[in-house]
Amino acid sequence: MRARLFAFVDRMSRPQKRILLLLVDAIIAPVALFATCALVYNALMPLPGASRIWYMFPAAAALASAVSIALGMPRIKLNAYESLAILKTGVFALIVMIGFALMTDVTGVYFPGAGIILFGMMFFLLSVATRMAMLHILLWVLRLGQRRYRVLIYGAGNTGTQLAAALRSHDTIVPVAFVDDNVALHSMTIAGLRVLPPSQIERIVREREIDRVLLAMPSVSPPKLAQIARRLQQVGLDVHTLPSFAQLVGEEKLLDNLTPFMPGQFLGRRPFEEVLPKGAEAYAGKSVLVSGAGGSVGSELCRQLLLIRPRRIVLFEVSEIALYTIERELRDLAEGTQVEIVPVLGSVTDSRMARMVMADHQIEAVFHAAAYKHVPLVEANPIAGLANNVLGTRTLADAAHEAGVARFILISTDKAVRPTNIMGASKRLAELVIQDLAKRSRGTVFTMVRFGNVLGSSGSVIPLFKDQIARGGPLTLTHEDVTRYFMTISEAARLVLLAGSFADAEASCGGEVFVLDMGKPVKIRDLAQQMIEAAGYAVRDAQNPDGDIEILVTGLRPGEKLHEELLIGEGLLTTPHAKILRAKENSLSELEMASALRALRSAVAVGDADAARAVVFSWVEGYQQPEAVAMRH
Repeated sequence: MRARLFAFVDRMSRPQKRILLLLVDAIIAPVALFATCALVYNALMPLPGASRIWYMFPAAAALASAVSIALGMPRIKLNAYESLAILKTGVFALIVMIGFALMTDVTGVYFPGAGIILFGMMFFLLSVATRMAMLHILLWVLRLGQRRYRVLIYGAGNTGTQLAAALRSHDTIVPVAFVDDNVALHSMTIAGLRVLPPSQIERIVREREIDRVLLAMPSVSPPKLAQIARRLQQVGLDVHTLPSFAQLVGEEKLLDNLTPFMPGQFLGRRPFEEVLPKGAEAYAGKSVLVSGAGGSVGSELCRQLLLIRPRRIVLFEVSEIALYTIERELRDLAEGTQVEIVPVLGSVTDSRMARMVMADHQIEAVFHAAAYKHVPLVEANPIAGLANNVLGTRTLADAAHEAGVARFILISTDKAVRPTNIMGASKRLAELVIQDLAKRSRGTVFTMVRFGNVLGSSGSVIPLFKDQIARGGPLTLTHEDVTRYFMTISEAARLVLLAGSFADAEASCGGEVFVLDMGKPVKIRDLAQQMIEAAGYAVRDAQNPDGDIEILVTGLRPGEKLHEELLIGEGLLTTPHAKILRAKENSLSELEMASALRALRSAVAVGDADAARAVVFSWVEGYQQPEAVAMRH
C-alpha cells in the first residue's frame, strides 16, 4: 500500500498537485457547512423551512475554489506549510465566510449570524487540519526507503526551537531531543522535544541511535563551540554548526574569527625602522645566494634583497613546494626591476651541487639560512640535524671559499649559546666551522649573525597559538616562567643584511659573531594571554572559570630551556648601528675542528646517534644533556 502511494505521489506533476489541493479546498467548504448545519439545527438534516440551504452547498464549494485560486492557496507546498501559511488560511477562511454571508443575504436563505461565524471557524479548522494531515501522510510516503538521520539539537534557545520546527517537515532528518547547558531547562519539553543535560549525551546516543548533533548556539564564542564540538566528536557523532543570522547575511565571517593582528604588537617595544638602513646597499648589482630561500627568514631576506636591486638572487632550497612558492612570488615582485631570479633545487650537503651553483652564477655573497631548526624534531633525529646544520654549513662554506665569494654570512640562533638540545648544539658547531674558516680564509669574509625567535615564522609560537585559538584551545605552554627573545621577520632580515655588510668593512678575515639587540625577553605566558585577548576572547582559569580559552602547562620538552641567552662570553662591542653588536668568542683550533668534523662524519656515515651526541658533548662549550636541565627545573 505504502509503495503504491509513493509511486502515485512520485508520478504527480506540480500542476496536478495544485489541482488536488484546489479540489480539497472545494470539498472542505460544503463539509464545513454540513457540520455547521448539524450544530445550528441540532440535526444532521436541516429543518423543512430551511430546505433552500441545500443550494448553498455547491455555492460554498464554488466560492471556496474561487477564493483559493485568488489567494494562491494551491501554490503553497505542503512541506512549507507553517505559521505564515496558517495565517494565510485564516484570511482565506474569513473571505469565504464573508462571501457566504453575502450569498445568504442575496438569495434570501435564512441562516443565523452565529451559524455564519461558526461556518468560518469550521472551514478554517478543517483547512488547517486537512493540510497538516496531508503533510504527515506525504512525509510518511516520501520517507519510504530513505535513510533518516536522527539528530540532537545542542541549544534550546530561540535558534534551536526554530531549527526544530523547520526540521519537522524535513524528509530525512528527525530531531530527537535538545541538549542544553542551562540547568533551568533540563527535563522541560520545548517544541515537543525533551531538554537533556550534556552529561546524558552518551546514553541518548546509544539508546536513541543518534547520528549527528546540530549546534544551535550562534551567540556562543567560537572557542567554546570548538570545545563542545571536539567533545561530541569523541563520542563518535557528526557535528554541524548552525551559523548566526549575522553570518548568513555576510556581516560576520564564518571561518576565521581571529582578529587580525601585527606580530610586532606583542614585542612590548618599538619596532626597528621600516626602511633598510644605510650600508645594506653593499649588495646592489651583486649576485647573491640565499640558502633555505623558501623558509621564513630566507624568504624575507630575498624580499629585502630585492629592494636593494642586486644583479641576481639565487634561491637555494631543498623543498620543492617552498622553492616554487618563493620563486613565483619573487618573479612577480621583480617584474620590471631587471633582477634575475634563479631557483636551484638542492641540498647544502651536496658538495657537487654547491660548487656548481657558486661557479655557474658567479656568486659574490652568500646568506646561509638553511637549517633544521625545530628543537623537538632535531632532538628526535640528531643524525639528520647535525648532518644538515653542521656538515651542510661546512660544505656550502667550502664551496664559497673555493669560488672566491666575497662574503659568507651564517644565520645563527640564540639556542647556540650554552645549548641544552641538539639543534642549538648543531648551530654552535656551525658557528665554530665558520670561525675556523674565517681564520684560514684567502679572501672570503666569513661571519655570523645571531638572534632569537622570529615572530610568525613556521613552527614558531604565534602560528601555533593562533591555530589553537581557532580550534577553541587550550593554548599549550611548556612552563609558566619560560621566556624568549623575539623580533619580527622583517626586522631580522634588515639587520642581517646590514650586519653582513659590516663584516666586509670591519675586518679583512671576519669571524665575528654579530648579535642583534632583541630588547627584553618576552614571557610566553603573557604572549599567550595577549593573543587570546587580541582575538576578542577571555582566558579561562581559576579566577575566570567562564572564560573562553584555557592556557595549559605541559612541561618543558627535552632539551628546552626556561630562558635563552645571546652571548657566550663577556661583553659586546658596538658597530655603526645601535641595534647590531659584535662579540668576540672563543673558537676551536684548526686541529680541534678537524677532529670534531672527522668524528661527526664517521658517526653520520654509520648512523650512530650516540657517537654524534658524544661529538657535541666534547666540542660544544656549555652543552648540557637535556636530562640534567630537566632535573634542575
